[in-house]
Amino acid sequence: MNKNIILGFLFMLITSQVTLAQSTDLEKEIRELSTQKWQWMADKDEDKLEDLFHDKAKFVHMGGTWGKDREIEIIRGGFIHYKKADVHDVMVEVLNETTVILWNQITLLAVVGSNEVTNPFMVTEVYVKESNNWKLADLTFSKTMTRE
Repeated sequence: MNKNIILGFLFMLITSQVTLAQSTDLEKEIRELSTQKWQWMADKDEDKLEDLFHDKAKFVHMGGTWGKDREIEIIRGGFIHYKKADVHDVMVEVLNETTVILWNQITLLAVVGSNEVTNPFMVTEVYVKESNNWKLADLTFSKTMTRE
């Protein structure tokens, strides 16, 4: 009886370690993908962004909410140029093997229309895995208050 309890405990310990390692690997993968996304946005690399963005993705900005096609059109047309995202903090939550949420605290330098602006944001990114590829399903910008 004691042997079964010990074996059961060891099994749980080993499987929890494997799950933790998988979770850590996913966190790292999504962090890297998010970093690449900011660079692709700065570079206006619409081809890579189009591949990354889920077909049903939503983008929430200070000026409204829209889908993938409109976001690509905005980037392509230069209506918003995400010049540089200074990322200050990143938090990642792995919900399961196919859904991960990432939060970035950033200072975004952007050109909106013809005006260069800098704003502090908390950005929420939701990634879903489809056909073995991660897709960005939601990108929400929440402006934060700065402290002087």
